[in-house]
Amino acid sequence: MKFKTLLWCLLSTVALSMSAQNNVAEEVAWVVGDEPIFKSDIEEQYQQALYERIPIDGNPYCVIPERMAVEKLFLHQAKIDTVEVSNSTVMQSVESRINYFIANLGSKEKVEEYFRKPLPELREQLIDVVRDQYTIQEVQRKLTKNIKATPADVRRYFNTLPKDSLPMIPQQVEVKIITINPVIPQQEIDDVKARLRDYSQKVNNGESEFSTLAILYSEDGSSTYGGEVGFRGKAELLPEYAAAAFNLNDTKRVSKIVETEAGFHIIQLIEKRGDRINTRHILLRPKVAQKDIDDAQLKLDSLRTDILAAKNNLTFEQAALYVSQDKDSKNNNGVMLNEKTHSNLFEMADLPSEVGKVVATMKEGEISKPFVMMNPKTNRQQVAIVKLSKRNEAHRADFADDYQVLKELYEGYKREETLKKWIEEKQKSTYVFIEEGWRNCEFKYKWLNIK
Repeated sequence: MKFKTLLWCLLSTVALSMSAQNNVAEEVAWVVGDEPIFKSDIEEQYQQALYERIPIDGNPYCVIPERMAVEKLFLHQAKIDTVEVSNSTVMQSVESRINYFIANLGSKEKVEEYFRKPLPELREQLIDVVRDQYTIQEVQRKLTKNIKATPADVRRYFNTLPKDSLPMIPQQVEVKIITINPVIPQQEIDDVKARLRDYSQKVNNGESEFSTLAILYSEDGSSTYGGEVGFRGKAELLPEYAAAAFNLNDTKRVSKIVETEAGFHIIQLIEKRGDRINTRHILLRPKVAQKDIDDAQLKLDSLRTDILAAKNNLTFEQAALYVSQDKDSKNNNGVMLNEKTHSNLFEMADLPSEVGKVVATMKEGEISKPFVMMNPKTNRQQVAIVKLSKRNEAHRADFADDYQVLKELYEGYKREETLKKWIEEKQKSTYVFIEEGWRNCEFKYKWLNIK
């Protein structure tokens, strides 16, 4: 449903952009300020919602034009305030969305078939759509930037909520981890590099296409697309990969072998566009021998025994600092960080699958036996032990234990309230005309100046 919702939003706004360009003499349903809303725009969005089976809360011929009218109010304010969105931000989002479509629909050709237009044309239309979306967000951010909740505000809000309407907080856990990466034999590394040098030579000599070799041999998910990763900025790429990629200038040549935490790569330039670059690559990961996995498990098993026996007063937290190879947690007493919420608490589904299976049967304070897991960032095997520090069972939000959740809920309520009041005030100073046949609606807002 998430993919379909995003797809509908983008398709409908692209359709709107096309309609505005191609339908000068069209029938107008609404006018907001000096901006028309064409009947075909509304119909296009409604048909797309039907096609994607996206529910609309109410009469679509009321809900859709009103939503479009509200957007035009924000865009009009953006012109007054001269709100600008950087080109790099827009392009980054456009390329990210196109890559998302390719991944979900299967290929560039299928994306073009779905949208019924070439990719370059779709990209140009998305640029305007995404720019408007970011512009609206920036206007809303400025209007609500001063909203800050004090504990007293949150408590008053909490006290007004019926108990049965308080949000449910799912079971959450705090987990500490120690990981060891098994030693990879030098011979295995040499073999991987030899294979990559052979691929490079074949491409540079014109014997093979890079994309064909990527499909056949690359161990990265991008292999499905011939190794192409799409337009990315430096911050979106691994540092070593970015350094090598941005130094490439010849689209027919291949980079030297690049080592990152994910493995070993060779890279080919496709296109540079400002501060963004599109490349394809072949990734090979040296394989870990079972003997080396066993050795790492023995090492962690011995460490666990020492921690449980408090040998030399050793604690899990001290061991994490001096032994763990998990760079994200070792300097934080081994505590895993939830990148989704930026907190120490995880819902069970958000934990790496192997960690979740182990933690599910553990008690607070318990330390697991060593187990093998895939590093979610590098997709390499590693050995780990974990300690369950805390388990919060599912419950209705409580002021003492779930203050942050309630604070965010209150601030969201205040933002919505602020924007609603702004829209109501903006309506008073904005010309709005609604054609006969489009007025018999229960609108969310009271639209004025209707003739």
